[in-house]
Amino acid sequence: MSYIKKFGSILKNYIPAFQWLSGYNLKVFGNDTVAGITLAAYAIPVSLAYATLAGLPPQYGVYGYLIGGVFYALLGTGKQLAIGPTSAISMLIGVSLAGLSKGDTQRWVDIASLTALVFAIMSILAYLLRLSSIINFISETVLLGFKAGAAITIGLTQFPKLFGVEGGGENFFNRLTTLFSQIPDTNIAVLIFGIVAIALIIVGEKLLPGKPVTIIVVALSIIIITISPLGTFGFSTVGIVPSGLPKLHFPIFTLQEFKNVLPLAFACFLLAYIESVSAAKSLAQKNNYEIDARQELLALGITNFAISLGHGYPVSGGLSQSVVNEKAGAKTPLSLVIASVSIAICLLFLTSLLKNLPTVILAAIVLVAIKGLVDIKELNRLRKCNRFDFIIAMIALVSVIIFGILQGVIIAALASLILIIRTVSTPHIAFLGRIPGTNRYTDIKRHPDNEVLPGVLLFRVESALLYFNVANVYHIVWNKVLESGTSLKVVIFDLSTSAYIDSSGARLIKRLYINLEAKGIILRVAEAHSEVRDILRFEDIEHLLGHVSRRDAVHDVVLHTLCEYENKEKVKD
Repeated sequence: MSYIKKFGSILKNYIPAFQWLSGYNLKVFGNDTVAGITLAAYAIPVSLAYATLAGLPPQYGVYGYLIGGVFYALLGTGKQLAIGPTSAISMLIGVSLAGLSKGDTQRWVDIASLTALVFAIMSILAYLLRLSSIINFISETVLLGFKAGAAITIGLTQFPKLFGVEGGGENFFNRLTTLFSQIPDTNIAVLIFGIVAIALIIVGEKLLPGKPVTIIVVALSIIIITISPLGTFGFSTVGIVPSGLPKLHFPIFTLQEFKNVLPLAFACFLLAYIESVSAAKSLAQKNNYEIDARQELLALGITNFAISLGHGYPVSGGLSQSVVNEKAGAKTPLSLVIASVSIAICLLFLTSLLKNLPTVILAAIVLVAIKGLVDIKELNRLRKCNRFDFIIAMIALVSVIIFGILQGVIIAALASLILIIRTVSTPHIAFLGRIPGTNRYTDIKRHPDNEVLPGVLLFRVESALLYFNVANVYHIVWNKVLESGTSLKVVIFDLSTSAYIDSSGARLIKRLYINLEAKGIILRVAEAHSEVRDILRFEDIEHLLGHVSRRDAVHDVVLHTLCEYENKEKVKD
C-alpha cells in the first residue's frame, strides 16, 4: 500500500492535474464548461488571424489551441492560464520562415512545426537542468519595449489588409514605403468594413468583458459578405478551411534546417516562458494559489512537443486569452480540455462556414489584440522616474523595428544582461556616519546630518564583491582615503550588504589592508556573513584582520579599532 501512495505522490508532482482532480465536483465542472466554450469561441477567430500572421494556412493556428490545451491541462500549474498562439510569436515565425521555406507552403508548415519541436527540447532541458530562473534574465523594462516594438511591427503587416491593398516589403521601412505608395489604391469598402469591425470589437470588449465578442463580429461579417452585395466589392476571404483533425507525425526536416531554426526556437522559448509565467503568476495571485515556475518549463515543453506532431507552431500562455478564460468562470485547467473538445467539433463539422470570412476581419482582430502590447502609461512613468530604464525600453523597441523581431529579441536579451552587469559592476558604495544619539551607522549622502567620526572612514558596498567590480570598488574607496588626508586613523569595511565575495573580492580586502598599513592606517571588517568569513580564511586573509566574527557590530569594531590604534601609537612613543 505504501508503494501505491508513493507512486501517487510522484504522479502528483509530475502531473499537477491529479492534485486538482481529487477535489473536483459538478459545480466546478459547470463553471469550467461555460469557460471552455467561451474560450473556444474567442480562440477560433484569434488563432485564424495569428496563423495568417505566421504565414501559415488558417487552420494551423487552431491546432495550437486544440492540442495545447489538453497537454497543458495535465501538466501546467496555472489554473486559468490558456495556451495558444500569440501575436509576437506568430510574427516571429512569419518573418523568420519567409527565407527558410523559400515560398514553399509545405516547407513553411514543416519548419514551423520543427521550431515547436526544438522549442520543446529546449524547454524540457531547462526543466531537467533547473533553469527556471532564466525568467529573471529578461527584465520587465526590456519586455515593455520589446512588446511595443512588436506591436508596431505587427500592426504594419496588417494595415495592407485593412486598406484592401497588396502590401509587401521585407522589413519595417520597406513595408512602410510600400504601404504609402499603395494608399491611392485603397478599397474604401474594405477600409470602412475593417474600421467598423475594430470599433465593434473594442466597444464590445468594454461593455461585455470576458464574453466572446470577436466570434459575434466574425459571424456577422460572414453573413454580410455572403448575403449582401458587399461580397462583390473586392473583399479577400479566408477561402476553404480543411475540415478534420490534424494527423500526428514528426515534422520532416534536414540537419541544416534544424541548425537554422535554433535561434528562432530559442527566441520563441524565451518569449513563451516569460509571457506564460508572468500571466500565470498574475492570475494565481488574484485567485490565491501558487504556480511552480519549474513545472511550467515541463508543461510548455511537452505541450509544444505534442503540437509539433500535429502541424502546429510554438504556443505559450497569453494574458488576453487567459483573462477571457478566467472571467468566463474557469476554476481549473479542465476548461482548456472543454475548449479543445469544442474546437475539435468545429474542425470536424463547421469549417465550411468560414469560407466567406473576410481577411480584413482577421486584420481587425490582430490590430485590437496588439493594442494591449503598447503600455504608454508605463513608458511615460519610466521616462519621468527612471531615465536609464526608459532608455533600455526604447533600445528594445527600436531594435525590434529596425532589425526585426528575432534580432530584436536577441538584442533585448543582451540589453538585459548588460543592465545586470552594469548594475553589479558599479555597485553603490555608501560612506557611513553615525545617526545622532545612536550607535547605528547609515549613508552620509542620504543622511547629511549623520555624525562623521574623526579619524574614521566607514564604508559598505551594496553588492557582492566579484571579479568584475573589485577594481571599481578599490578606486572609489582609495580616492576617499586620499581625500581624508593624514588625519585618517582607521578604516572599517562593513560587509553586512556583501553576502558573497569571490577570491578577487578577498584579494581586494588584502590589497586595501597592505596599502593602508603602509600609511599607518588600520583596516578592519565588520558584520561579515558566514560564506564571506569562510573565503577570508581560505584565502589566508583573516589573520591580517584579526579574528572576524559575525557578532562584530560596526560600532563595536569602531571602538575596538580606535583603542587598538591609540595603543599602537603609545607603543611608538
